Parts: sequence; structure tokens; C-alpha cells
Amino acid sequence: MRFSVPLLLFSLLISAVSLAQDIRYVGGEQAIALRGGAGEDYAVVYRGIPPGTRITVARTSDDGLWADITADNGITGWIPTQNLVLQVPAPTTTTAAAKPVQGTGDTNAKLAANLAAKSAAELAGGTAAGVAAQTADTTELLNRVNTCDAEFNAAAQELHQLKQVAGKAVQLDIDNHRLVEESENLRSEVGMLQAENQRLLERLASEDFMNGALAVLLGVVIALIAPRLVPQRRKNSGWT
Repeated sequence: MRFSVPLLLFSLLISAVSLAQDIRYVGGEQAIALRGGAGEDYAVVYRGIPPGTRITVARTSDDGLWADITADNGITGWIPTQNLVLQVPAPTTTTAAAKPVQGTGDTNAKLAANLAAKSAAELAGGTAAGVAAQTADTTELLNRVNTCDAEFNAAAQELHQLKQVAGKAVQLDIDNHRLVEESENLRSEVGMLQAENQRLLERLASEDFMNGALAVLLGVVIALIAPRLVPQRRKNSGWT
């Protein structure tokens, strides 16, 4: 409990600095794969973003282990925050040696290492022609690998964008269904109100008819009873 408060303050300070500065650089000595979400279980959307690449951090995951980034060339994806640095990393010998196969991944690095080992063995054996041929083959293979990587990265980025568009389309479809249901409910209520209005009109017409009939009947009754209520004058007889 004694060290929890300083550790919390340090974490808050680091978080504040991270939020204030959203420009980062890819650190390390190897290319880092970008994923479609914050976790290793998400698909790779870009096989290898090279060290030293300038990126913009849009947000970080809840646990702070992943960052949603956008490179200056428009590439987007999620990268572990441990691979982000505040300044451009200084070039190293390992990085310079790996520059021809930069962004090719672990498989391409192993392939280049095997080819280089074979070339060195042939050189030690004095087969200069074989070394030249092997070097040409190595260059051709690396070119093919780089081409495949470029195609893979383009396809992965396109797939990532399609998934985002598909997610928005699904949400629009859900909203459309909800609006259709609300429209149907409103139409039903309008129909009920129209039927109730029609019943009220019929009721008013019926009441008007009954009131008219009662008025006529009352007039007839008055016409029949009124003469009987007026006293008649006696007729004069001849004996008076």
C-alpha cells in the first residue's frame, strides 16, 4: 500500500503525456505488423511497418497495450504501444543490414539469412561463378518477396477498409429496419385514430337524427294537447 500512490501518480503522468503528444515513431530494429484491432487475435492488416516510421496515434485500448495509429502514407491499424517511441530511433548496424528486406517479416528474414549463408559457403569454396549466380537468385527472390509483401499489404488494407464499410452498412440496415417498424406503428395508430373519428362522426349524426325526431314528436304532442288545455267559451242559450 505504501508504493501504490506514487505508482498511480506516475501512471497518470505517463497517460497525460501520451494524450498531450499524439505523434510517435516506430521503434525497435524490425518491422512491426499492424492488426485490425487491439489484440493478437485480430487479423494482420499490414505485414510490416518499418522502424522510424512517423505515425499519429488516434486512440489507445482500455488496457493501454495497443494504439490505433495512422502513418503519413495513409496506412492504418493497431500496434503495440511498447513499439512506439517519442523520437526517431537512431539507425543501428542490424537495421542497416536488414534494410533490403525491410517489411518482409520473419519468414523473409530467414530466407535472406539462408541465402546469404549459402553464398558465403560457395565463396569459401572458391566458386565465384556460383556466388554470382546465387547473388542474382537472391536478388530476384527478394524482389519477389517485396512484391508479394506489397500486394499483401494493399489487399490487407483494402480488406480492413471493406470491413469498416461493411460495419457501417450493417448499422444503417439496423437503423432502416427500426425506422420501418416505427413507420408501421405510426400508420397503425393513424388508422386507429381515423376509425375512432369515423365512429364519432356516425355517433354525432345519430344523435342529431334522434334530436330532430324528438323535436318533431314534441311538436306533434304540443299540437294535440294544447287545444285541450285552452278553456272553451260557453255558447249562449235562448232561455237566458
